[in-house]
Amino acid sequence: MFSFEITAHDRKNQYPLILKQLQHLIEGETDWLANLSNSAAHLFHTLGQVNWVGFYLLKQDQLVLGPFQGKPACVRISTGKGVCGTAVAENKTILVPDVHQFSGHIACDAETKSEIVIPLRFQGSIIGVLDIDSPELERFDEEDQTYLEQYVDYLINHTDLISFH
Repeated sequence: MFSFEITAHDRKNQYPLILKQLQHLIEGETDWLANLSNSAAHLFHTLGQVNWVGFYLLKQDQLVLGPFQGKPACVRISTGKGVCGTAVAENKTILVPDVHQFSGHIACDAETKSEIVIPLRFQGSIIGVLDIDSPELERFDEEDQTYLEQYVDYLINHTDLISFH
């Protein structure tokens, strides 16, 4: 059983705790599906002010919906389309303070106002993205980006992705 302390009201100190929680959450488990599923649930329940957290996995030239928490989502996103596809095409994290100002934004949930997408890299190649949406404008900043990139790096480095890739 896992019990996570929600630290959403103390954003400055939340990420070191979230990273420590991730270490305990996936300790001894390397299965990619189990780790991505638990990580999506972990972030959804600890970040605060989010309405969707999930993974899209790259299959040929499309991102395909993977483990997530939140409302049903778009199943396939082409590379270069929307925030997720742009993160893959540009090979970088995309931070969007207001999704309505992002040309080509794909609205899976009308309540979403801001978004961050972090590429998942395995053996030098992007294999997918972590996508986090919020119903709050400007929910994510550079501090979120830094720690969420560390979160993804730890997750990928402690997960067996050979069977997926």
